[in-house]
Amino acid sequence: RAGRVLVEPDLSVPGSPEIFVIGDAALVLRPDGRPVPGVAPSAKQEGRHVAATVRARLAGDTGPRPFHYKHAGDLATIGKRAAAIDFGWIKLTGWLAWWLWGIAHIYFLIGFRNRLAVSLSWLWIYVTGQRSARLITQGDDDKT
Repeated sequence: RAGRVLVEPDLSVPGSPEIFVIGDAALVLRPDGRPVPGVAPSAKQEGRHVAATVRARLAGDTGPRPFHYKHAGDLATIGKRAAAIDFGWIKLTGWLAWWLWGIAHIYFLIGFRNRLAVSLSWLWIYVTGQRSARLITQGDDDKT
């Protein structure tokens, strides 16, 4: 229904073992028949798997390498200062979940500069209630 490509267990296209599809473009089925969610954590796992598969093939190992998805949990922001977290062993909603959601997203950013920039931007929004970026548009007043 979502227009995804049904892939083999190793994430290759059926009939074309040299082509791989990952992320939300791939329909990957778990052992229980449910699809792997099309979210960033699964795409990252799929990318690592495909890289390892390509490395192994280049080294001469052509054996089957099925992908195994490891679900780490779900995080979702559901409004201003509210979120929902489900790690299986713990479920949280509300303000504390919102803070944990923010910390998790900053943690997974690449590089200290990006983490610092996003942290300061989010802190500014939290303290002032104002976004740091504004859209500037020009009106139709200058028509001749």
